Amino acid sequence: MLLRAKEPKFKQESGILLPLSALPSKHGIGALGEEAFGFVSFLRKSNQSYWQLLPLVPLGKGNSPYSSASAFAGEILYIDIEELVKDGLLSPEAYEEKEFPKNIDYKALRKHKLPLLKKAAENFDINDKKFISFKKENSYWLSDYALFMAIKDSYAGLSFINWDEKLKYRLPDALNEFEKTHKEEILFYEITQFLFYRQFFKLKSYTASMGIKLIGDIPFYVSFESADVWSNPDCFKLGRDMTPVLVAGVPPDIFSKDGQLWGNPIYDWDFQKKNNFLWWQNRLAHNAKLYDTIRIDHFRAFADYYTVPFGSKTAKNGKWEKGVGINFWNRVKPAISHAHIIAEDLGGETDEVRQLISDTGFPDMKVMQFAFDSDLKDPFLPKNFNKNCVCYTGTHDNDTTLGWYNKATKKEKLIFERTVPQDKSGSPVLSLIAYGMKSKARIVIIPLQDYLELDSDCRINTPGTEKGNWQWRFKKEDITDSLEALVLRLSKGRNG
Repeated sequence: MLLRAKEPKFKQESGILLPLSALPSKHGIGALGEEAFGFVSFLRKSNQSYWQLLPLVPLGKGNSPYSSASAFAGEILYIDIEELVKDGLLSPEAYEEKEFPKNIDYKALRKHKLPLLKKAAENFDINDKKFISFKKENSYWLSDYALFMAIKDSYAGLSFINWDEKLKYRLPDALNEFEKTHKEEILFYEITQFLFYRQFFKLKSYTASMGIKLIGDIPFYVSFESADVWSNPDCFKLGRDMTPVLVAGVPPDIFSKDGQLWGNPIYDWDFQKKNNFLWWQNRLAHNAKLYDTIRIDHFRAFADYYTVPFGSKTAKNGKWEKGVGINFWNRVKPAISHAHIIAEDLGGETDEVRQLISDTGFPDMKVMQFAFDSDLKDPFLPKNFNKNCVCYTGTHDNDTTLGWYNKATKKEKLIFERTVPQDKSGSPVLSLIAYGMKSKARIVIIPLQDYLELDSDCRINTPGTEKGNWQWRFKKEDITDSLEALVLRLSKGRNG
């Protein structure tokens, strides 16, 4: 990774955005098994270069991967049961075949899958040399995460703010005593993390052999209720009682009169500078092992970020603060020298953000659904793209393109008709995909739902809502020869 202002030369590529959770599966949620390998084969046959995933970290509030208990751990619900059977950790008789709805029912899923994972952990040989090596290589996060989760379980999920103070403040004698009396509980989290990453790297090896690159996703902020905050309190602006002093959000705008109050703790950048951003270096290096390219969500916060006093009811009384900027990226560069970065700069059209994007040389994001509500100079129109950008029809936070088009205003549809060449299919969705593919963009990423021309009921997430998100899955029969031919046709000229 070189930090530079000049626009580099890249070959043009394309890929598909699909959460791992959205794969079909016998066990209620997409997993790191046969269907994931099958999707990689589909990407290869349709001549794609990328599979973009959402964060694979443990799911948090509302089953969101953006509200996780760890920035390093993997979601154990993604562990494939059939792989555990092959590994001899489960017998086929250990579970009954269960009918799951098409979309994810998290309550039923956890009731079915967690007992199986506990059984597999009980059958696991803790003297396995690869397991011992895994614990050693990941000791900078794994032991704290396993301990955090075991303590949290012992408190029936209660926030660490309400734990016994000796555990809350991580007093060594109290932690040692808990470890002695809860060995099995802690081991469960260590073993399941090993199983998750063993399956993940098996899949990653296959994707590489197929010529497919993985794009991962890092949220800028972490959840307050996380092992990261509990075990690294100095990295965050916390009070003496461990509650945040400031939290993250965005100010009021035309879409929200009160702004958005996210509640994530704010980083203590002054402290982090003193140890050369070690926590962030570890986080980025960890993700650079997992993915070929890393998308940084809310990248604008490296330039400037919005803070709100903890306890505020709305985001109205916040203020903008200056971010760590290019100095941060110059100092962490050695830790991720081989990684590629995508800067998610949406909503950050300020001079400071533009300058940081320019200084780093990272490609920024263009979402075509945003292109039709202003004029023909709109920066999200493909005819106005620079070369060093990544183009999307929409992201996981957008409606499907069919859903968006059906709800578009008269003005949006008029500009759409004037600017987007009609695909031979006559479909506005496929026309927009084709338009993006013919743009200057370095990479074009299309959500699978758009290739399938699915409506709003198949969107991944609706920001600001708490129910009905992160549940969509496609059906195995959706992946057909005709879909493969469609993707090949629309992306022709890329991935050469």
